[in-house]
Amino acid sequence: MCGIVCYVGPKPCSNIILDSLKKLEYRGYDSAGIAVYHNGEINVTRTEGKLNRLGEALTQAPLDGSVGIGHTRWATHGKPSEANAHPHLVDHIAVVHNGILENHLELKRELAQEGAVFSSETDTEILAHLIARARAETGDLKSAVRQSLYQVQGSYAIAVLSTHEPERIVVAKNASPLVLGRGEGETFAASDIPAILEYTREMIFLDEGEIATIDAEGFAIEKLNGDPVRREPKTINWSPVQAEKGGFKHFMLKEIHEQPLAVENTVRSRISVETGDVASERIGLDDASALRVRRVVLIACGTSHHAALVGKYWIEALAQVPAEVELASEYRARGPLVDPNDLIVAVSQSGETLDTLEAVKVAKSGSARSLAIANVLDSAIPRTTDGALYTHAGPEIGVASTKCFTTQLAALFMLAVFLGRRRNTLSQDRAQKLLRGLMEIPNLMREVLTVEKRIAGIARQHAQFSDFLFLGRSYSFPIALEGALKLKEISYIHAEGYAAGEMKHGPIALIDKNLPVVVIMPHDGSFDRIVGNLQEVLARGGKAIVITTSGDKVLDGLDIERIEIPPCPVELTPLLTVLPLQLLSYYVADFKGTDVDQPRNLAKTVTVE
Repeated sequence: MCGIVCYVGPKPCSNIILDSLKKLEYRGYDSAGIAVYHNGEINVTRTEGKLNRLGEALTQAPLDGSVGIGHTRWATHGKPSEANAHPHLVDHIAVVHNGILENHLELKRELAQEGAVFSSETDTEILAHLIARARAETGDLKSAVRQSLYQVQGSYAIAVLSTHEPERIVVAKNASPLVLGRGEGETFAASDIPAILEYTREMIFLDEGEIATIDAEGFAIEKLNGDPVRREPKTINWSPVQAEKGGFKHFMLKEIHEQPLAVENTVRSRISVETGDVASERIGLDDASALRVRRVVLIACGTSHHAALVGKYWIEALAQVPAEVELASEYRARGPLVDPNDLIVAVSQSGETLDTLEAVKVAKSGSARSLAIANVLDSAIPRTTDGALYTHAGPEIGVASTKCFTTQLAALFMLAVFLGRRRNTLSQDRAQKLLRGLMEIPNLMREVLTVEKRIAGIARQHAQFSDFLFLGRSYSFPIALEGALKLKEISYIHAEGYAAGEMKHGPIALIDKNLPVVVIMPHDGSFDRIVGNLQEVLARGGKAIVITTSGDKVLDGLDIERIEIPPCPVELTPLLTVLPLQLLSYYVADFKGTDVDQPRNLAKTVTVE
């Protein structure tokens, strides 16, 4: 999400920055801007929309100068507009920022009391005011940035340009990527390698809590506490296509690994572990509407439908309100009964899925309250519904959805907690524990992804089979459906997902040595029962691949392929158990040589009937 580019050197920089920003278009954005220092001033050009509009503006009014910062913005705080676009200029200091400042409201109140006047709705402008205030006190830009960052909570990658020290730029990062590049008499910074690969292959990746000063001769890196950092640049030998994929073989694999950050971005600024609550203004639904809900109807297609099924479990368990999940194509065609006290939740990655859009229109005709969960700002479905809860997965290039699915899960979990707190069916203490667990999930996801090589080995052993069966109970049943869908989509292998309790009602007849069975069985209330299902598979010669929680002894000695996830709250296991299934599907498809990112007959967004 979003993109940062910085340049310090001898060349006119506005076109360099613009061209570099174009290399980051795959990250997604809705507005863009550039700030350049020249003759004692910082001049800023910003536009809403695509980069060609920014290019046209720069053609009409060029920005002279050889030190500058640029940004493509994907809206989080404040709608897409020129006023909300970056860079933000306050008292001769320009700032660009990726990430979310969680305590921006408190900081804004404090600054307003001191007389600060704000010209945008963004949290980034607050940071610009903090740095300007601190710089007036310290007289040093790096110290001012450091002092300001100690006051903020949340994620950031920032770049700061000042008329007071125009020969250098200060950058810093925490939980949002930033890479520095060193050229011949010029230095770059960017959110991702592709932006600057044309100009340099000598790069350094900033780590968490680091701050750096860049000038034409290079850069100096420190910890936020001032401790110096010495790190040698790496030589990047990627092709431009490899760079766009982050060095991964396919976009899908890159997006699988982006999921921890995508979930962090979706959750940040919306939840408070301290109060055990989800912010009304960040959920797309007001408190009064939440109290009126008597039934939740979740409408979706494909992978989003599987996310909605998990959401149903959460909403009924935490909010104690009946929830139904509808396939949008069926819902819109049958003349459904809609009550004004229903909450219709439309789940769509693109926000443009035709069946889901039409289903929402049918539901709205019954005067029900409607909410969209989507990844694309101001797309058709969010424009149609009464409110929107946006995921922050960033662009997803691979047709088979991965990070959009897990961010939908995070959004649905927050919605369930929000409804439960408003309806007094979820205590503050339990909500605190669940939200703390949600905050910890991204790091647990990273832990699961470290077993990638083992999963690749399992995939190689099973890639020749023509059929797979996926089994799960409770929260794991929708994950079984999703695992089967992923395998079908990209490897063209026939796969079925089943509720494990239904195995005796048909699928057990298929089990033999030629049918791999993937059993999703984390430690939850269904564990003992699904152990019985696993034993039934093994007794018939089935090849079992088991996803389970680490530390289990019950499965010791069984002839199975075992993939472990770390312990977490039972409700949150879907965010972990789905990761091995995504990797399994990816590697089976890769070994078979199929087109992983563009599987046959499929489109990323279904906008036709």
